[in-house]
Amino acid sequence: MSTVKFKRVLLKLSGESLMGVQGFGISSEVLDFFADEVKKVHDVGVQLGIVIGGGNIYRGLSASSQGIDRATGDQMGMLATMINSLALQNAVEKKGIATRLMSAIKMEEIAEPYIRRRAMRHLEKGRVVILGAGTGHPYFTTDTAASLRAVEIGADIIVKGTRVSGVYDSDPEKNPAALRFQTISYQDILKNNLRVMDLTAVSLCQENDLPMMVFNMDVPGNLLKLVMGEPVGTFINNEITK
Repeated sequence: MSTVKFKRVLLKLSGESLMGVQGFGISSEVLDFFADEVKKVHDVGVQLGIVIGGGNIYRGLSASSQGIDRATGDQMGMLATMINSLALQNAVEKKGIATRLMSAIKMEEIAEPYIRRRAMRHLEKGRVVILGAGTGHPYFTTDTAASLRAVEIGADIIVKGTRVSGVYDSDPEKNPAALRFQTISYQDILKNNLRVMDLTAVSLCQENDLPMMVFNMDVPGNLLKLVMGEPVGTFINNEITK
């Protein structure tokens, strides 16, 4: 069997991905699928951290249109990520995998407080670590939280699971002729304003020389192929593309 290329991985999932075809809330079918994908990489010895958004329940960015100030809206969004994290934890544990849910906001009855060294020990012991509540501060997205946690835990790569097969020069869901990049530099991402992650998240990865892969999480086996080093998405790093 081929060897694992990325031993410690931070997986970023959007909250919207949990909705499935129903358009709201949490789909049990999607949860089960994600848990199966997690099991595949766990079984080959990958140390996996997961950050999941909360957009299927509440988006802090939409708070102002509802008369809620941004800070309060973001705090509501952080709580939404915890609901998703609990659901994902339950689904993964059903597959027989030990997990730990760690929260950036203290809620000790349902999750451990996020402590960097403790998170790293959990990973070393083969537990899947789900990192909830974003950064614990308003005005930061869960993309930024994922980048921050990936840098903190010493991940080899941050992988962003999406509905499309990587980074394109335009929206592939609107433009069938959109061109997919095999590799691209962070500098080109920022220069061309390609919406991979928000600027804070991209800058954090760039400054800390943390590579990123954007791939289609909806394809069975893609996450496993990725950690084995197969080209299943767009690889982003600090190298300048020719």
